[in-house]
Amino acid sequence: QVQLVESGGGLVQAGDSLRLSCVVSGRTFSRYAMGWFRQAPGKEREFVAAVSWSGGNTNYADSVKGRFTASRDNAKNTVYLQMNSLKPEDTAVYYCARSAGPNRSVYWYDYDYWGQGTQVTVSS
Repeated sequence: QVQLVESGGGLVQAGDSLRLSCVVSGRTFSRYAMGWFRQAPGKEREFVAAVSWSGGNTNYADSVKGRFTASRDNAKNTVYLQMNSLKPEDTAVYYCARSAGPNRSVYWYDYDYWGQGTQVTVSS
């Protein structure tokens, strides 16, 4: 059974930083790419970032490029999302997900396991 548990969300002001963490159970964590998605009220879930199985390759949505950094520590079965220069439009529930394959897909349907989400609220 694979379980993903996010943490690190909260209420911050515009310009602040947060670091989200996602701990993944299971011994095969290091074999899979991992992704971060977010969903704001009334909007569809959207891709934020993805990191390769090794952590050596990442890709980002244009809206967060240069502000967010995805990384992972395979020894701790943990993936991170460092979020800097936060904006009110970053307000959403953030989810981590495990890719069903080796690719750092931007599509939610390419991910087979999901966390419960953590709320990030950025005030102006």
